[in-house]
Amino acid sequence: MSFQLLPAVARRLEGKVAVITGGARGIGEHTARLFLKHGAKVVIADIEDDLGHALCNDYLGSSSSSFVHCDVTKEKDVENAIDTAVSKYGKLDIMFNNAGVFDEASNFDILKDDPLTFQKVVNVNLVGAFLGTKHAARVMKPCGRGSIVTTASICSVIGGIGTHAYTSSKHGVLGLMRNTAVDLGRYGIRVNCVSPNVVPTEMGRKLFKLKEGDEFPSFYWNLKGGDILREEDVGEAVVYLGSDESKCVSGLNLIVDGGFTVVNQALCSFQPSH
Repeated sequence: MSFQLLPAVARRLEGKVAVITGGARGIGEHTARLFLKHGAKVVIADIEDDLGHALCNDYLGSSSSSFVHCDVTKEKDVENAIDTAVSKYGKLDIMFNNAGVFDEASNFDILKDDPLTFQKVVNVNLVGAFLGTKHAARVMKPCGRGSIVTTASICSVIGGIGTHAYTSSKHGVLGLMRNTAVDLGRYGIRVNCVSPNVVPTEMGRKLFKLKEGDEFPSFYWNLKGGDILREEDVGEAVVYLGSDESKCVSGLNLIVDGGFTVVNQALCSFQPSH
């Protein structure tokens, strides 16, 4: 496959180097494609070796992208992913902590929750973001610049949508982002989150036990006439947070949900028609 490069004037990440965890599929993959189109060099860090290698070799192009195996719960793996970007491309400008999991619990009864499953979700979603932020800061700090973005969720600001484990992990991600934005701001490093609504990725479909082609529940439609949020919509938000256009933006939780979280869904049926 091939893609057409955008005109130079529109290449918003020209010359930048990025690491994307969980970059072999879903939101991470679509963001990687956008980063490449906007002129960045990308290191995809993922546990999905075959998908990651195929993405770099068949689509993104080996000269501007590379793959490294990375389990974000293992500090050595995360450290290696960051060091790979620096050794191969000379620096790190953008760290996108995107790797994440959810527990496929069929209920919201905390008495039935498995502590080991809870811990696994927190380890990937929160500890993984912590390790990514830590090691990105390690190489960004001497340069006096950098942008760290973490995928949170609408579950970072509201309850009752995700499981206890997932919601707790995403609330934790938000707190980590805010604290590190304060900590790292003095070194010129910006730290932000992007919080999407449910996206029809493989993981999103598993959440609702949907097959390919099945429609998402209308409960998750946004205020833009029922449009479904797509991976590239989230990727565009990450491009903004990674670009110099957001040079004065730090400590922000950029919610990409079409207005879902501003609405009391229980009252939607009572809204007057226009």
